[in-house]
Amino acid sequence: MPAKRLAALILATAAQLAALPAGATAWTAAQLVEKNAAARGGAQAWRKVETMAWTGHVESAGRSGRTAPFLLEQKRPDRTRFEVTVDGQKSVRAFDGTTGWKRHPGSTGRPEVQAFTPDELRFARGALGMGGPLMEHVARGATVTLAGLQEIEGRQAYALGLRLPSGGVARVWIDAETFLELRYDREFVDSGGRTAVTSVAFGDYREVEGLQLPFSVRTSAPDGRSRDTLVIERVTLNPILNDRTFARPGSGLAPHRGVTVDTRSASRAGPARPEP
Repeated sequence: MPAKRLAALILATAAQLAALPAGATAWTAAQLVEKNAAARGGAQAWRKVETMAWTGHVESAGRSGRTAPFLLEQKRPDRTRFEVTVDGQKSVRAFDGTTGWKRHPGSTGRPEVQAFTPDELRFARGALGMGGPLMEHVARGATVTLAGLQEIEGRQAYALGLRLPSGGVARVWIDAETFLELRYDREFVDSGGRTAVTSVAFGDYREVEGLQLPFSVRTSAPDGRSRDTLVIERVTLNPILNDRTFARPGSGLAPHRGVTVDTRSASRAGPARPEP
């Protein structure tokens, strides 16, 4: 290696180590993946979760303090159904792993059902799974690189770059103390063919049956402005969710029936501590 290049590498490494907070360790990307899985409750425990349901409310800056109740249902490997009620009107967005559909109040007062647009379908296929962005992407074959240490959401965090099997890129910030996700940014191509970034911030982690889950999930639009915050109130692990839960109305499957969500061991938990 040329002397100038070696000197630059040494200086860059020294600068990164100097930026570490007191007590922080210069972990490798692979070690941070393992630390994150352990902090979330363990990869083996997460593999036992086949379905999940969240209930809570959505807080939006543009609604002057009014909130909208929601139900989010997920089933492995990639089925998702999200329904929200705004001013007494229910809207639904669902993806069955192959196709997606949406239902919203029509101009006549009757619900209208439409298929996802090609852009919406591409976005749904790359959506997060139940275990969080890092564990889920690694399980799907993503390549992880360590980009350094940064301050995110007011905390020191390790920035990890993700190269997805699809060719897309994303970034995850892991708390330097708790090893839990603080933020997830994902690139996508918008309807105009431009590359944009959507951002998700995670907070208020609590323990649910030995697993750590965020009870606050804030999404930001590609322009960086805060959009919505999901405030989770109750969680159910492994509720019975048949495929009809995610099927488009009129597809021939039985109609969807909502799950009963209980609090079980969902409790406030202090920040997870790093392993010694």
